[in-house]
Amino acid sequence: QVQLVESGGGLVQPGGSLRLSCAASGLTFGRYAMEWYRQAPGKQREFLTTISPGGSTYYADSVKGRFTISRDNAKNTVYLQMNSLKPEETAVYYCKAVLDTLGYWGQGTQVTVSS
Repeated sequence: QVQLVESGGGLVQPGGSLRLSCAASGLTFGRYAMEWYRQAPGKQREFLTTISPGGSTYYADSVKGRFTISRDNAKNTVYLQMNSLKPEETAVYYCKAVLDTLGYWGQGTQVTVSS
C-alpha cells in the first residue's frame, strides 16, 4: 500500500532552519506531484508548496523566498528546506502525493518554532 513518512521536524528557534523529508513507497513516485501543507492548532490545513514530476515548483506567498521544495526521484523522497522560521509557523507539517484525482497523505511531523 502507499505510505508517505515525514521526518525532520522538531524544535527550532525563531529565525532558524529545518529540513523536512517525506519518503514515499508503494507508488510510482516519479509520476506524482508532491506537495507540502501545514496545520496549526485550531486552524485549517494550509497549502505551502508543490513540485511537479518534472521539477517545476510553486509556492504560497506566505513561504515564498524562505522555503524550498525539492525531490529526489531515485530515493522516492521529497524535501522541504525551511529558513527564517517564525513562531506562528508552529504546526504539523504534512506531505501529499497527487496524481490526477488520487491523493495520499503522510502522518505529519511536528515543527515547533520557539525560543
